[in-house]
Amino acid sequence: MRSREEVSAGGVVYRRTPAGIEVLICRTSTSQKWVIPKGLIDPGERVQQTAVREVREEVGVNARIIMPLDPAEHYIFTRENTRIYKTVHYFLMEYVSGNEADHDHEMELVMWVPLDQAIEMVAYDSARSVLQRAKAKLEAIH
Repeated sequence: MRSREEVSAGGVVYRRTPAGIEVLICRTSTSQKWVIPKGLIDPGERVQQTAVREVREEVGVNARIIMPLDPAEHYIFTRENTRIYKTVHYFLMEYVSGNEADHDHEMELVMWVPLDQAIEMVAYDSARSVLQRAKAKLEAIH
């Protein structure tokens, strides 16, 4: 079996409302699972640039990076007879502008949900862990 490495970046986009903190999550068109926006780093791109670009492309909004959500996530999976060693860098990002209705075709639905609800909704433990780290950071800075 062949193997390769992939590096991606993404973000937990948040906004404050009178009811509390909300974050953007998206449901993929293919797997129908709730996820956090992320994508592969383009050649010559820094991880921060990728995170901002992928958020804009996948969920239709502009956001600014507040801080990294370290450590990076690492996992291994198999696709088309290739073992993929994946690293994903996530950032806590504050909503700036745009409309989630302008999301990418890869996403079936994008919506703002309360942070605690997002932690319950996401499909993967790694995404849940990232959202929990985002919650801890937000509680520490606000």
